[in-house]
Amino acid sequence: MPITDKDILFEDNHLIAINKRAGDIVQVDETGDEPLDEQVKKYIAKKYDKPNGAFLGVVHRLDRPVSGVILFAKTSKALERMNAVFKNREVKKTYWAVVKNRPAVEADTLVHWLVKNPQKNVVTYYKTEVAGSQRAELSYRLVAQVGEYYLIEVNPLTGRSHQIRVQLSSMGCPIVGDNKYGYPRGSRKGSICLHARRLQFLHPVKKEPVNIFAKLPVDGFWERFENL
Repeated sequence: MPITDKDILFEDNHLIAINKRAGDIVQVDETGDEPLDEQVKKYIAKKYDKPNGAFLGVVHRLDRPVSGVILFAKTSKALERMNAVFKNREVKKTYWAVVKNRPAVEADTLVHWLVKNPQKNVVTYYKTEVAGSQRAELSYRLVAQVGEYYLIEVNPLTGRSHQIRVQLSSMGCPIVGDNKYGYPRGSRKGSICLHARRLQFLHPVKKEPVNIFAKLPVDGFWERFENL
């Protein structure tokens, strides 16, 4: 499905942010499906009449089954500067996750060491450092209970692959639909209930605060949490 104006959360001469749909891949992979970065390039080329195409740099990534804010750079200068912002952890990322099990502790910080198996695309967590592991840290708080589900707000301090998914699972709270990390069944749509809700940082060129907020998906499930 092509990118349209309604998918755009923020845009200026330097950056563009999209409300990613669950199921979209950010960059090309072995599936051969059209990635989101190519869709955004086409959107920019058409909108600004660029017959030779448009520059687009991938600043960060979201897993395929995850929805929400994803940021791209429209210039090489913005890409270089945003890479530094993320590397230096000068960005605040806020995610919403829906789980079936109530967390034993309503608010906490989790620290693990993660090892990824690239062949199986699965991450294993360890409580202490092991060979080849990367330190992963996040803080979370329980926001609300809606019916039999619990909404958790997560702020990752590091940006490891599958980090939120595996760390929430480690405390007995796998994300709804995420059967890779312990939820009993997957979603027919190939999505999980993890949404990148907000991205906050200092603009790399204008040096002004940027606060990008993504509405929840309209899919018959997420709507019950939108007004919380």
